[in-house]
Amino acid sequence: MILDFFAKRSDKRSDHPLADGKELKRILAELHVDKAAKAVDEVSGWFDSLQRADNFRVDHYFDVIRQLDDVAQPHLLRLARDYLLSPRLSKFEEERLWTRSYGYLGQIAALCTGCIERARLDPKSKGSDAFKASLPLAIVRSQAARRCQLKWLAYRYGANVEDLWKALGATYLDADALALGHKSVQLYPSRRGLFSVAQQYLHAIVFYTSSMDSLMPVQIELADRLIAHFLPHFMLLQDCRPDSVYWVDAAAGSAPLRLARDPGAHRPGLRFFSPGTALQALEDLLHLVERGEVPADLNLGGEYAQRALLPVLRHLRVYWAKQPPQRRHQRHAVKTRMRVLHGFDHSYSVFSGVLPRLDKDSGLESWVVENVSLGGFRAHVDDSASGRIKLGSLLCVQPEGGDNWLLGVARRFSRRAGGQASLGVQVLSRQAQSIELRPRRSGFSAAVAIPGIWLRDAGESGVLRIVLPPSGFNVREALEFNDQGQGRMLTPVELEEAGSDYEIGRFHPQLPG
Repeated sequence: MILDFFAKRSDKRSDHPLADGKELKRILAELHVDKAAKAVDEVSGWFDSLQRADNFRVDHYFDVIRQLDDVAQPHLLRLARDYLLSPRLSKFEEERLWTRSYGYLGQIAALCTGCIERARLDPKSKGSDAFKASLPLAIVRSQAARRCQLKWLAYRYGANVEDLWKALGATYLDADALALGHKSVQLYPSRRGLFSVAQQYLHAIVFYTSSMDSLMPVQIELADRLIAHFLPHFMLLQDCRPDSVYWVDAAAGSAPLRLARDPGAHRPGLRFFSPGTALQALEDLLHLVERGEVPADLNLGGEYAQRALLPVLRHLRVYWAKQPPQRRHQRHAVKTRMRVLHGFDHSYSVFSGVLPRLDKDSGLESWVVENVSLGGFRAHVDDSASGRIKLGSLLCVQPEGGDNWLLGVARRFSRRAGGQASLGVQVLSRQAQSIELRPRRSGFSAAVAIPGIWLRDAGESGVLRIVLPPSGFNVREALEFNDQGQGRMLTPVELEEAGSDYEIGRFHPQLPG
């Protein structure tokens, strides 16, 4: 239907309700401002009706779209907050929120693109001439909407981004041809700052290359906010430089690729991406946050604790380096099964020698492993059961036919076609051991024990790495445990990592005095 308004139309007044200024004002005022979902649904409904409207001058048409979009934006932000932060969303409610938000972004991108194309096909009409003043805004809004669609796909670890990259690349090159690629506009009245098509394209590239498949959705949102904050430090250039890391062919509509793959002969749509000075700026912020400081000009869309922000900053530090992480261990293709138990409690039981009842009622699952390396493995999982999997959660796994259990962490997740998903698991230890730890207070051991899992094969000399339940690590509290009949003291060094259901603490061991 979007193609219907590409054809030339007369300047006869449209009989659509929104063509009347007073009626438009009334409709905007009567939106369900107290219910975000209904407000977005109403605006989406009006967008659908506009796609079938006749005799709308293109400048008037875009102005109606713009006003509806302006009113919808606060409600879209509310839906995003509900999607990311509401703890009690059912699977059905989560699906509806995602579909509503992603679909709206597709609508606004298509409508803005339709206005641009309609003005291009009929450049001499009064409406097209008047629309020229709004052309930069229409281009930037279409680009920003598609860039946000990338983010919503990342929330669900979706991989179907080919069409989005084609649209992002085409819009970028079209704007560049019109000398509007770097034209900055205020995207929305309620949003601070100025935005351009080139800036949105660069934002999409940084987002895509920052490995969002290993972050939780709320962490993805934080990473996206941090990308916006540091965006002026990144560079997208027509020529390759020594610090270039990725390349992208905007004309072909391809996603960014590492320079390890030769881009071939130079061509008009070829661009090279460099982190520029972003890494140093990120390091500066990381040091501030580690000291408990958050700059006033850092817009994260809400207040986040240091504990929530630090893992995201450290993640981005790895992927914004001039040499992004390379695979340390060679993968080997296999086809085997693994038995899987989820969570700290099951893992503690397994490595204490007290196996839980291993059946479906206990949460036991069977996964097909497609490749393995020294560092971990990648498995196929049923997407319908993927709701049990949380990135950063502990997994206790046993290869088919073996008797040894491994302790791992879910690191990367992506959905595939056909109801399948792919999960990357890092192996923490092949020789884990459950222990009971007791806080050492004033020379005496506390009566209440803290469960821990000692990673016996994964540490450096003079350091013990121990997996603890959430909030189990206290840098001010020494611990004691029994190792084969001998008491050992642990002096806390640092919290190495905090996952969704565990912490890894680093300790210096010593005999109790």
